[in-house]
Amino acid sequence: MVRWRPSGATTIVSGASSGIGWEISRQLAMRGATVIAVARRGDRLQQLADSLSGAEGKIVPMAGDLTDAAFRDQIIARAGSISDGLDLLVNNAGIGGIGPFADATPDRLRRIMEVNFFAPVELTRLALPMLRSSGNAVICNVSSVLGHRGVPGKSEYCASKFAIHGWSDSLRAELARSGIQVTLVSPSTTASEFFDVAIETKESASHRRRGAMSPDRVARLAIGAIEKRRDEIVLSPGGKLLVYLDRCCPWLANRLIARFG
Repeated sequence: MVRWRPSGATTIVSGASSGIGWEISRQLAMRGATVIAVARRGDRLQQLADSLSGAEGKIVPMAGDLTDAAFRDQIIARAGSISDGLDLLVNNAGIGGIGPFADATPDRLRRIMEVNFFAPVELTRLALPMLRSSGNAVICNVSSVLGHRGVPGKSEYCASKFAIHGWSDSLRAELARSGIQVTLVSPSTTASEFFDVAIETKESASHRRRGAMSPDRVARLAIGAIEKRRDEIVLSPGGKLLVYLDRCCPWLANRLIARFG
């Protein structure tokens, strides 16, 4: 299989205004890609573009709400104005949901699923014709270790990431003969602004970034997996241990998570 290369590639990265998305966009542009950087905060996207004025590639900022169907159409139209083919789609945008399920509201669940699942699925559906035209395209879905194993206090978030995981596996099989690779990236805690945009309950204020992996490192590992056209990578030793334990000894994982959360 031919390795994926960023130089000269046309790419879309969602959630690009901070954290992992910012770093993936920055690193791709530094290596020669044209990155359509998507997020709600236009000022942050412009900062990203301005910071890379001397890069080999470039940032094309697009500010808007990914849950808006009209905005998703605009993203694809912008990509089509740059190239006939789309070489990489990174579905990274997401929000958290922290707190006991019993205290949650229907609105919280629906908002999390809209942002974390339905928006990237529908953006990918729109992008498929351009991805097919590339001949060597990759869809990279940034999920979470919690898309492999649910934990207390994040039930809706875990559900959204399990949905991304299952959809990624199915889509990878469907597209296997088309030349489009689907790569699932599963970080654990990341030192980014992610929890600053979480839909939180009052009990969650202390839940922050202990032992977090830097967005720069997550982005480098994610891009490495994209280049190698990997099916899936789980980041951090703790994340790998959790996934391994859940697959090989689920009863023990159940007991430990119920006790220690």
